[in-house]
Amino acid sequence: MLEQLVNTSTLDIGSRALSAASLRHEVLSNNIANVNTPNFKRSHVRFEDLLKQELGLDRDPLMKVVRTHDRHLPIAFHGKVRPVIEQDAGTNMRLDGNNVDIDIEMAEVAKNQLYYSALATAVGGHISKLKSVITSGQGS
Repeated sequence: MLEQLVNTSTLDIGSRALSAASLRHEVLSNNIANVNTPNFKRSHVRFEDLLKQELGLDRDPLMKVVRTHDRHLPIAFHGKVRPVIEQDAGTNMRLDGNNVDIDIEMAEVAKNQLYYSALATAVGGHISKLKSVITSGQGS
């Protein structure tokens, strides 16, 4: 049961991160599509910093909870932070009011593709391990 909770939270976080990366790709694509639209304001997706707050990773390292023995129970993870789309209305790059920089957006797309690929590999590896554990006790 305990292992199931730990694995569920790992899969839950992984799937939410994949969802955030997918949403980020949509937002970046929309920014690029509107690069020449007057008064268009770029948007971005916040997720990773919100997840850090939810997991308590942004706190003082001296206050971090540490398991001193393998049999001690880990802290249960019950968070449900979701990605948030925010509009960047504070900057104006051009006279027409548009603030999309195509070079920055394209670099963000490449970065997000690598991020998504790494997440997919990690989640896929975790699922493979779970599958291996489940089938290891069965005769082939």
